[in-house]
Amino acid sequence: MQRKLLVLLPLLTLFAPLFAQNFAAQWEQRASQTQAKQPAWPPPLITTYVGLIQVARTDFIRQTASNHVETWNLDGSKGLNLIPFANTEVDVNLPPYLEHSAPSAANGAGDMSFLLKYRYLSGNAEHGNYDLSAFLSSTIPTGSYKNGSLDATISPNVGFGKGFGLFDVQSTLGASLPVADTVKLGRTVVWNTAFQAHLAKYFWPEVEFNSTWYKGGPNDGKNQTFATPGLLVARKIHAGDAHSRLAVCAGAGEQIATSRFHSYNHEIAITTRLLF
Repeated sequence: MQRKLLVLLPLLTLFAPLFAQNFAAQWEQRASQTQAKQPAWPPPLITTYVGLIQVARTDFIRQTASNHVETWNLDGSKGLNLIPFANTEVDVNLPPYLEHSAPSAANGAGDMSFLLKYRYLSGNAEHGNYDLSAFLSSTIPTGSYKNGSLDATISPNVGFGKGFGLFDVQSTLGASLPVADTVKLGRTVVWNTAFQAHLAKYFWPEVEFNSTWYKGGPNDGKNQTFATPGLLVARKIHAGDAHSRLAVCAGAGEQIATSRFHSYNHEIAITTRLLF
């Protein structure tokens, strides 16, 4: 048996790089073919992207509560988005790190989350310029101290986007459902809509409206809405290579409360992304 392994080891060493290269090439081709059937919009700052994307993303968010306590959310519950199959996206989002200005609040990690998205209908700019998808996200209570939820949550969502020349609108509607302690934690319904424009090749100014309705829990019967103006800048790394998928995108915006009830106000959000 040991002799057989010694004979096979050089063969494995020889063919492993070829297998990995072929696997990566097939994955890249599949992702390119899938994305070619949808509009080429950048993911909004807050609203979940309604199309499919491969990206490594991290955000930096500063929230200011009504009592003037500031909280920095480092990573913004972002991570790695992949297209493993046609019309399908899988996201693995790392736990954010929460840092509070109040001495009594303990800093620590938040909850880890996952997302599974399926694109049902789409058309690129030459074929309707639209996207329709459904996605299911979930969180697990990995937060330390009081920086996360007491229980896991499941969030079914639907998203639709439509382009009109240099403009597009992307909208998602969903609910966050705790798997336990429903009376204590409550449920939420979330509706996000982003309006974007494409200017001067690289610039995407946008304004988003982010609304949450609470059912049960400490905020039962309340709702909060934010208007979020922002700017995204996106550019391919190898602009002269039509086959290259690498691109960078960065942006920033501010969530401004427009409803009487709001748990925070004037949130600053900064995003950095590597698309591949």
